[in-house]
Amino acid sequence: REGVLVTGSVRGEGGILLNVKGERFMKEYDPVKMELGTRDVVARAIFNEIIQGRGTKNGGVWLDISHKSKDFIEKKLPKMISKFKDFADVDITKEKMEVAPTAHYAMGGLRVDVETGHSNVNGLFAAGEVVAGVHGANRLGGNSLIDILVFGKSTGKGAAKYIGNKKRQNIPTNVVRQEELRLNEPFGRKGVRPIIIKKKLQEIMWSNVGIVRNRKSLEKALREIRVIKRKVKNISVGGSRIYNHEWIQHIDILAMIPVCEAVIRSALFRKESRGAHYRTDYKNKDDKMWLRNILVRLNIGKINLFTGIVPKIPSRLTRLLK
Repeated sequence: REGVLVTGSVRGEGGILLNVKGERFMKEYDPVKMELGTRDVVARAIFNEIIQGRGTKNGGVWLDISHKSKDFIEKKLPKMISKFKDFADVDITKEKMEVAPTAHYAMGGLRVDVETGHSNVNGLFAAGEVVAGVHGANRLGGNSLIDILVFGKSTGKGAAKYIGNKKRQNIPTNVVRQEELRLNEPFGRKGVRPIIIKKKLQEIMWSNVGIVRNRKSLEKALREIRVIKRKVKNISVGGSRIYNHEWIQHIDILAMIPVCEAVIRSALFRKESRGAHYRTDYKNKDDKMWLRNILVRLNIGKINLFTGIVPKIPSRLTRLLK
């Protein structure tokens, strides 16, 4: 989906969700929490209203905060006011916002040491959304910023300590040359433009691996990813190598394909629903079988899956939670 990202604070400050009939539909999905339900519940509710024919002509629903006073909205949601006015020409103090679920955050990612951010690739450190961190299957609003600050600091310290007095190592010339050849392959050949492949990848993931999944849709996505893999060999990039946007898209695609395949295979492997992972053919959570992480390893172009037990919460954190 393309458009303006709406912060969850709009719901938090009293925004209500309405379908095209003007019905406040969250009472049917979470009658206690209503719009304050978790993101996965709210997203699936919106999705269901749309596919059931109760969405807007643009494939969305209405989010309305205009029943609050203008002063309240200006105080609580100043950025939302300016964003919608500038990019959508909508005055949220007077008008409803048209919204739909979108891909927003990756809750999986690199596996790193929790104290230092060091990955299993020697010398590679990571923090933030790229890391499989503390959010589990359903990130709560605002937690990503805390994640970045806390683990960014500890990872920075870990990287500084690691580097110590180490001398810079020279990368073998043949390794550099091999990577240059890989990245430069699309120049000078005739074929498909990278933007076509990138949009197709996005379409595959949105249509088949989105808010609601099942074996049929996931297997379809996997078949289509295999087709994309073959087409990548025919990607063509024109122009120079100086800030070439097409070339950047090509490099993106080389990274996107294994990530897409890992997500699809993991979703097929996990035969339950948990947080943002919702399968219509396995609707219930199954702690007995699936209270565990799915670990993915890429080995010579092949994706291997295995599971790891979720470690117990350290006693010092358990005391804080209590």
